[in-house]
Amino acid sequence: MEKLKLHSPDLTQANIAKVAELFPSCITEVRIADGTTKYAIDFDQLRQELSVSIVDGSTERYQFNWPGKRQALLTANAPIAKTLRPARTESVDFETTENLFIEGDNLDALKLLQETYLNQVKVVIIDPPYNTGKDFLYNDDMRESSEAYFIRSNQKNTEGIRLVANTDANGRFHSDWLSMMYSRLRLAWNLLADDGLIAVSIDDSEVFQLGKLMDEIFGSSNRLACAPWLSEASGGKEKTGLRTGHEYILIYFKSSSLNISQEERSAGELNLRDKNGLYRKGRELMKWGGTSLRADRPNQFYELPTPDGTMVLPHRNDGKEGHWRWGKDNVGILVAKKDTTFFHWEMRPYDAGVKVNGIGERWVPYEKIRDVKKTLGWSTWLDKFGTNADATRELKELFGEKPFDTPKPVSLLKWLISLHADDDAIVLDFFAGSGSTAHAVFSLNSEDGGRRRFILVQLPEVCDEASGARQAGYLTIADIAKERIRRAGTKISSESTDYAGDFDKGFRVLKVDSSNMKEVFYTPDAISQDLLADHVSNIREDRTSEDLLFQVLLDWGVDLALPIVEETISDKTVYFVDGNVLAACFDEGISEEFVKLIAKREPMRAVFRDAGFASDSVKINVEQIFKLMSPSTEVKTL
Repeated sequence: MEKLKLHSPDLTQANIAKVAELFPSCITEVRIADGTTKYAIDFDQLRQELSVSIVDGSTERYQFNWPGKRQALLTANAPIAKTLRPARTESVDFETTENLFIEGDNLDALKLLQETYLNQVKVVIIDPPYNTGKDFLYNDDMRESSEAYFIRSNQKNTEGIRLVANTDANGRFHSDWLSMMYSRLRLAWNLLADDGLIAVSIDDSEVFQLGKLMDEIFGSSNRLACAPWLSEASGGKEKTGLRTGHEYILIYFKSSSLNISQEERSAGELNLRDKNGLYRKGRELMKWGGTSLRADRPNQFYELPTPDGTMVLPHRNDGKEGHWRWGKDNVGILVAKKDTTFFHWEMRPYDAGVKVNGIGERWVPYEKIRDVKKTLGWSTWLDKFGTNADATRELKELFGEKPFDTPKPVSLLKWLISLHADDDAIVLDFFAGSGSTAHAVFSLNSEDGGRRRFILVQLPEVCDEASGARQAGYLTIADIAKERIRRAGTKISSESTDYAGDFDKGFRVLKVDSSNMKEVFYTPDAISQDLLADHVSNIREDRTSEDLLFQVLLDWGVDLALPIVEETISDKTVYFVDGNVLAACFDEGISEEFVKLIAKREPMRAVFRDAGFASDSVKINVEQIFKLMSPSTEVKTL
């Protein structure tokens, strides 16, 4: 029920709304004195609309602008004093896996990854909020200098308030969404390799704005495709008299060195087998679309034999009588009536609550495609790479239910990843959702023996109390994603693919948190003389040595997925990263004899705790010891 406004009407906004009906191009968004944003009229543009000659005004130039764009750029560039903390118990094969799952704000995560993975990522795939008026956006409001923001970011972890509703009543509805995407896409561009590509899914709500945004960041000449994807095979919700069954995939590359794969998988690999050899699942025999009822093709409503010996009629998902795409006298149909293996059969449920003859599911036939064609595939109507219904079925196969509302099908993500020819690629998804991208990486590697790695980022967004996910015990979306990755790895490793037992099905969980260092580390001048005794250690009391190790890896730009071995040397815990890439010890009481034992290993880098040395003389002599015993080692303290 709507509430009374209890105020007089805003006549200015009412008049602006009237102008918008006649001249929508003359409506813009402006910031007013109190910092908020409202709709306003671009009077220069309105004058031009009402003039028969060119109207004098500001210098014309081609640009894409919105209120908050400069602030979004500041947001992207401002430093943060945060870190990534490892979570061993939530990981799989923590010591050896090369895959990463980062839990936290993706803006923070992208900033933390800048040094380590600069120009290293080959494929970026994201499925961001579509800005439909019902979505939640990241709250990146920064009304302070970058220096003040840097200090504040060290104080606490505020993941719980990172999301805000963005309704279509918001005066800066498009601007808020664009600002959120702008800062993140700019950081993603930094991480993308020169021969890398990025694919972003979107629907009609923001496809035009997203295209202009990506043109600006990646360059319009680097647009590979704006590819429509058939997301709803039977047509989606009706909008303005039309049923909308598509979304878009905007694909851009970073430079002209992009190496597009010519592998068969980009058109669909032959990944199934029957008595006649290899094949892949083709189009469904069921007719969909505007002429899919029995009355439209009555001669194409007939029975077919199924693998279990029963007969099936072409009933649609809603239970209504439909029709097959092929006539009953088609040569293939005549064969299929004698040999049920002519088609690929799958059992599919009807829509929720729908039953036909008391049964809630039926057999569905698909064509079998046996010819091998090396092709890129088409950029129009990607209807061979799964639908939303397929994505839902994939989740139900893993969980027995649907714990997440908007997954993407694994087959679509596999196609996008396979566009890049490098089968050792790092694949980044910083709107991870249910973890479909990790599932796709596992599946591809198990099929072709590739060594692709993934980096997924997901905010621990709390699941609604009444949701099926919450009832099943999943507190956050990140929890759903982690469990999906575990289950997908187990499932795929048990399947009969060529490399099912060889791919890396683990992942290392890291969580965005405030810095391991106390405030005094960043603002030493703010601590008075009488309080110095409380700050002998500049490290927070609740942090472990492994927490410190990962902050060191970030600071030094060392790969966060390198293998880590923990050793005990002279009663001290020492971490060796990838053999001799880094040696780290954060224990206290470090002596010269101990330092010599580490130097004998000749690590590329060595790090100790600043307050961990047994005496000042030991601290002074550390560099000299390494100069004599391992001159190439870079030594630092924390």
